[in-house]
This record gives sequence, structure tokens and C-alpha cells, in this order.
Amino acid sequence: MNHSGIKRLLFSLIIVCLSSAETFSQRASGYSFEIARLKYGGGGDWYANKTSLPNLIEFANENLKLNLNPEEAVVETGSLEIFQYPFVHMTGHGNVVFSQEDALNLRKYLLSGGFLHIDDNYGMDKFVRREMKKVFPELDFTELPFAHPVYHQKFNFDKGLPKVHQHDGKPSQGFGLIWEGKLICFYSYECDLGNGWEDQAVYNDPEPIRRQALQMGANLLSFALTRFN
Repeated sequence: MNHSGIKRLLFSLIIVCLSSAETFSQRASGYSFEIARLKYGGGGDWYANKTSLPNLIEFANENLKLNLNPEEAVVETGSLEIFQYPFVHMTGHGNVVFSQEDALNLRKYLLSGGFLHIDDNYGMDKFVRREMKKVFPELDFTELPFAHPVYHQKFNFDKGLPKVHQHDGKPSQGFGLIWEGKLICFYSYECDLGNGWEDQAVYNDPEPIRRQALQMGANLLSFALTRFN
């Protein structure tokens, strides 16, 4: 087994520990996993879409039979706590800044088996691309083909990402960072998945659109949690 394979195995062992309720809070609550929102620097609204993750968690627990803690965690980019979470969600509208320490920590997290979902809430694109180059100078975001497994977990999306909000009228695109053939970061662009996860009253999105967004979010969780099986 090569070095990267050993690191993925170690992260898988962490996941097993988490599923066995390793931490005190999980033992007390009985939940197997927690997912986290990324708190990054630069002044961007990392806290956007306040109802999105709780709604996604509820949907995933019901439809995927997961045992996720219904409350999201918040983790800073440079914190060692990030290694406790198999799935980290990042969103916002504006500036993003990673320090060198942030970038190194996030790189270690992703190479150790963690998964990052970046959701452009409109206006993040140039900042996300710039800062993720600090994390992986050698990688570029590539658009994933519609046949990629991330679009075909419990729910099938034969045409890729659903379109939740129009914004500039561009088609939704799903980009990925691929390391040694593995998708380690998924970037949803011109889609606004997180807005689709929000309470219906927040944006008054049609229920079929909300459901598609939740289904795609559930696919992301399923992919992240099972890709090393």
C-alpha cells in the first residue's frame, strides 16, 4: 500500500471511530456522524444559508437512513478539529482568504480522506479558485461528466446539477478536484444548492426545485461517506 493509501486507511479508521460514537458528545447523543460548516477568513459570509445544513441533514437521515447529528458543527480552516468531520461544507457570497497554515491544514485533511463541498452562493468563484490554488497548486478544477458516480447515488441526475437560482443565467456546473483518481472536493457553481436546502419560506422556491437540491445534497453526503468502501 502506498503512502496516500495508508493515509486514506487512517482516515477510514477515524470514520469507524466516529461511527462508534468516539467523542463524548456523540456517545451522549447516540449519533454516528457530524458534518461541519467551514469558517474561513477574508470577510466573506461563511455563515450564509442558516437553515440549509439542518434541512439537508434531516432529509439525508430520512432518505439515506444515516444517523447524522441534526445540528451542524462549525470548524475553522486551520483547526485540527476539521479531521473529526468526514464532510465539510463551504459557502458564501464574497471574499475568501486562506493563510498558509489554513491551506496546509486543508490539504492534509483532503489527502487524508476528508471531503469538501464548496457551494458558490453567488460571487465566490474568483475567490474560491484563487484560494484553492494555495491548497493544491498542482490541481485545477475540472468539470465532472454527468456519468460521474456523484450524480448517481440514491438519486440520479442524468443532466448533472439541478438549477436552483438563475443568477447570471449560466448553466449549473459541477467541478471537482481529483487526486490520484479520487474526487476529494466538489464545487457546485451557478447552481445555488444551499439556497435550495433552505426553509421553503426563505426563498419561496418551488417544492420540486427544493427537493432536487436536497436529493443532490444527499448524493454528495452518500458519495463522501462511502467512496472508500
